[in-house]
Amino acid sequence: MSGDYYDTLGVGKQDSAEEIKKSYRKLAMKYHPDRNPGDGEAEKKFKEINAAYDILKDEQKRAAYDRYGESAFTGGAGGGGGGGGFDFNGSGAFSDIFENLFNTGGGGRQAERSNMRGSDLRYNMDIGLEDAFRGKQKQIKVPTYNSCDSCSGTGSANKKSPTSCSTCGGVGRVRMQQGFFTVERTCASCSGTGTIIKDPCKKCSGHGRVKKTRTLSVKIPQGVEEGTRIRLPGEGESGLRGGGAGDLYIFVSIKEHDFFIREGKDIHCEVPIKVATAALGGVVEVPAIDGSKARLTIPAGTQTSDTFRLKGKGMSIMSSSQFGDMYVHTVIETPVKLTKRQKELLEEFDDIAKKGSSPKSERFFSKVKDFIDDLKSE
Repeated sequence: MSGDYYDTLGVGKQDSAEEIKKSYRKLAMKYHPDRNPGDGEAEKKFKEINAAYDILKDEQKRAAYDRYGESAFTGGAGGGGGGGGFDFNGSGAFSDIFENLFNTGGGGRQAERSNMRGSDLRYNMDIGLEDAFRGKQKQIKVPTYNSCDSCSGTGSANKKSPTSCSTCGGVGRVRMQQGFFTVERTCASCSGTGTIIKDPCKKCSGHGRVKKTRTLSVKIPQGVEEGTRIRLPGEGESGLRGGGAGDLYIFVSIKEHDFFIREGKDIHCEVPIKVATAALGGVVEVPAIDGSKARLTIPAGTQTSDTFRLKGKGMSIMSSSQFGDMYVHTVIETPVKLTKRQKELLEEFDDIAKKGSSPKSERFFSKVKDFIDDLKSE
């Protein structure tokens, strides 16, 4: 083709590869023959932008073009097969647009290699609130793929390196032309790895890894919170044929506790209080998350939902020597299953109770009386 490749794509030499790709995709869709049937000029323009992009999308070709121009390439623009027309053999820009738009894995993309990295793994771990407070070293069992010890992860019985697949040329995918379009499929000979093992290991069937359950020791830090993610590098699946291992991610979930409700660094606890203790005052022992018992002074006249703070009796804080607080919420318990004598004493107490000894109920029923009187007067 004649003319400047940058001008053809409507970009400048300073533009990035991403900007060039964006401009190319826009022009390719505009001048595509399917959108311009019978338009010879559109077809010519489509060929030119494909030829230009075939050069500028490749860093090495682009550098050579910037330095020497079209003379840097023999046999047409970028070796694209006679001036950069439609290329159905894996090197043209036309296939590249379908790779990006439809994720078909177009030409120029590296195939899945036999030594690709293994997958990351996720492990969900449930722990108690006490373990989150103290921290813990916990053993877990993880079913995963490990490197085959028989072939040292090569997949070959004689531990020799695999050879390039002759069917796909090491690309891992083969192409078939169906009319105007090209269909790309995983190579059946090498299953997409791009390589062939002539004498596969019997233990791993040539994969270079075997399934096995591993026992790992995981350190749970003090103060860990719900949803915390712990990463163990290299403890995921081993890669195919000597590929690097993925990572293992531990997701921590904290089980509900019988006594405590956690809110960040603080914990809350409801404590039932006897009527006599609430009325007269006293001292009660309440449980603490560290396993001890804390003495709590209950003042006379304590009501349900009164809250008391115990400083430093809350959760441990990650990466810190400090602790949160504990909040005790009182619940006044009404006596049940009273004896005859107990009922008599309560009735006697009610008869001699002074005005103002139950201010909330007195205030409430006084408002109720006023409300009813107002209704009657209307």
